[in-house]
Amino acid sequence: MKKNMKLRKEISEKVRELFLTEHENKLKFEKGKGIIPYAGRVYDEREIMSLVDSCLDFWLTSGRYAEEFEKGFSRFMNVIHCLLTNSGSSANLLALTAFTSPKLGERRLKPGDEVITVAAGFPTTVNPIVQNRLIPVFVDVELGTYNIKVEELEKALSNKTKAIMIAHTLGNPFDLSFIMDFAKENDLYVIEDCCDAVGSKYDGKIVGSFGDAATVSFYPAHHITMGEGGAVLTNNELIYKALKSLRDWGRDCYCKPGINNTCGRRFKGQFGTLPHGYDHKYVYSHIGYNLKITDMQAAIGVEQLKKLPEFIKTRKENFKRLYEGLKKFEEFLVLPTATEKSDPSWFAFPISVRENNKFNRKEIIEFLENKKIMTRQLFAGNIIRQPAYKDIDYRAIGELSNTDFVMNNTFFIGVYPGIDNERIDYILGVFEDFFKKL
Repeated sequence: MKKNMKLRKEISEKVRELFLTEHENKLKFEKGKGIIPYAGRVYDEREIMSLVDSCLDFWLTSGRYAEEFEKGFSRFMNVIHCLLTNSGSSANLLALTAFTSPKLGERRLKPGDEVITVAAGFPTTVNPIVQNRLIPVFVDVELGTYNIKVEELEKALSNKTKAIMIAHTLGNPFDLSFIMDFAKENDLYVIEDCCDAVGSKYDGKIVGSFGDAATVSFYPAHHITMGEGGAVLTNNELIYKALKSLRDWGRDCYCKPGINNTCGRRFKGQFGTLPHGYDHKYVYSHIGYNLKITDMQAAIGVEQLKKLPEFIKTRKENFKRLYEGLKKFEEFLVLPTATEKSDPSWFAFPISVRENNKFNRKEIIEFLENKKIMTRQLFAGNIIRQPAYKDIDYRAIGELSNTDFVMNNTFFIGVYPGIDNERIDYILGVFEDFFKKL
């Protein structure tokens, strides 16, 4: 055992040496030459050392690192349960599907029930609604916050409405006071998509801890990364059991990988019309999937989680510097507005081009891209105008005029921790150059 520990330590030191000789140089910046991404990985030798350590175990599914991460992340997010999955998109699918579970009895979501959401966002917030044969009800968004217009919620309500599933747009919390009160008054489930909002707070409380369930993503663009990966969070024991079943093939058994007979009744139960005593490891109570994460991914996440508070701090600082530097151009640009009572952990810096006769969005983003500053549009724009959604069943509340404005005029640039002061200065200088040419 001592020999093995010594070998592991030697391997770890070699990995550290490799990082210092090969990876550090990738982080250097030359004005106008290197691209400034809208998002990206921020890491050091510790993530790679942790990854290699997990590889040496050769435990190829979820294991000790996954368990360590789930415990640490649930503490950070102030929730009881954290369930790792293979992506944020899978997390969204699992989260909504859990509310269709027969375990919920009469409160389960059924085909034809309605879920309130927005069309200005990322497809995988909406896709689980469609995939579960539920009806998305699209509400318009506010300009500046880019979150749901809560004053439209009453119009969206019908006797079929059963849930609200929306994202905290680009890290900016939606109006949780209003949403949670509205949900309580109308007996609705709330699912918070926090994939862009890890560390954001509303009224002093971290987002993801308000609703019946919440989701996060660990894709390289997000606040912390495992390469791929995501998680579902909940304080509801029944929902957690449904989530775990759905993630793990739909099985009724809750044993950890490689473990047998945790319940002590593996060959003693009666399930459906199966023979009495049918092996509990092969009893299925949900139509599920295999959406687990590997321990190698979780090993990276364990080290990323230690850096998360500093990542959040840097995102806020970068956002503040960009806001202060771009404020002089508000005649032409709609700058982002934090929701009242919120403290966002910004995913990005959204900008909308006001109607004017000097330039449009296409012209400014082409200028920025030519100067190596990466831009992105606000995801799907208006999702019901996307080709994949032309035949879905949905309801829209009003004309979604702000959503169309976002589709035509909004884009975002990065605030992620890999953007340092030198890069911020460069970005602001490029904006100055653009407006000088008008």
